[in-house]
Amino acid sequence: MKHDSPISALVSALTRACLAAVLLAGMGAAHAERIKDLASIQGVRGNQLIGYGLVVGLDGSGDQVRQTPFTQQSLTNMLSQLGITVPAGSNMQLKNVAAVMVTATLPAFARPGQTLDVVVSSMGNAKSLRGGTLLMTPLKGADSQVYAIAQGNILVGGAGASAGGSSVQINQLNGGRINGGAIVERAVPTTVARDGYIMLEMNSTDFGTAQNVASALNRKFGAGTAVALDGRAVQVRTPLEQGSMARFLSQVEDLQVARAPSAAKVIINARTGSVVMNRTVMIEEAAVAHGNLSVIINRQNQVSQPDTPFTEGQTVVVPNTQIEVRQENGSLQRLNTSANLADVVKALNALGATPQDLLAILQAMKSAGALRAELEII
Repeated sequence: MKHDSPISALVSALTRACLAAVLLAGMGAAHAERIKDLASIQGVRGNQLIGYGLVVGLDGSGDQVRQTPFTQQSLTNMLSQLGITVPAGSNMQLKNVAAVMVTATLPAFARPGQTLDVVVSSMGNAKSLRGGTLLMTPLKGADSQVYAIAQGNILVGGAGASAGGSSVQINQLNGGRINGGAIVERAVPTTVARDGYIMLEMNSTDFGTAQNVASALNRKFGAGTAVALDGRAVQVRTPLEQGSMARFLSQVEDLQVARAPSAAKVIINARTGSVVMNRTVMIEEAAVAHGNLSVIINRQNQVSQPDTPFTEGQTVVVPNTQIEVRQENGSLQRLNTSANLADVVKALNALGATPQDLLAILQAMKSAGALRAELEII
């Protein structure tokens, strides 16, 4: 019977411990994410704003007023507010004016005086908004209150020409942006904490990730700080000190959390044949025949007893899956893998399978229970 010396046993133990530590550290670094990337704080959100206005200064590319009478009506109302009276029944043949809708997003904690980017979109039959200027336009929220005022010169994408000289439109000319084109006039009250608690809303429903977030917060700030209410919400107790909310929330958002393994899923684009899968996808034994293609998946156990310090002379059973993809003309792709669907797709592509062939085979494997994953077709 072979006995190892105390020194060799110690070296072997230290080697195993160091290897395990490196593997765990690598796994943690690879899968840890900030809470900021996994969740948002309830109440901290933007608000949509919308307004109706006029764009002037166009180079004959504005609305045709006979087909868009609201443009002429809007211009008449604006002129009357400026003290200019237009005789009733006047038919103004305008070509340099266009009616537009103006949209923007009012971010959380926005204060009066701050600027916002706005998007201007034609709502009539104007050919182009290039070179136009948006006149003062109130931007309202869902409560019909004015929260910002927009005005400024519109930036519109240009057009190019092909080698033959014919014009080729590159960008949509009936819309544009005004960077910093709106000034906030009213702030929206943002309530972060209620009754001494804040609520973290996960970006996707996952009970494991929500529990990991709560556990990380309890380790960082003390037991009882956070509790996962469900797979979507985590309740967090806030500090009692006044003025420390911003510092506390910054620490919460920067905390590293391990995301729970996601559900096995395979996504197929039926038009392009693209296949995307995550690492949790597994396959079982199956035999699929589709046209001139046949796929056979066999699972076998290989017995191995390598002479290394890690196995200590013990018999190791290693699961192995053999994938065989064959065509009627005799072409063959045989792979030994660990039940990985990516190898099946690789073997099918090597034999020239079309996207429709791949889609039909994966659907058949899913129906037979050999594909352990959710199959989504886009």
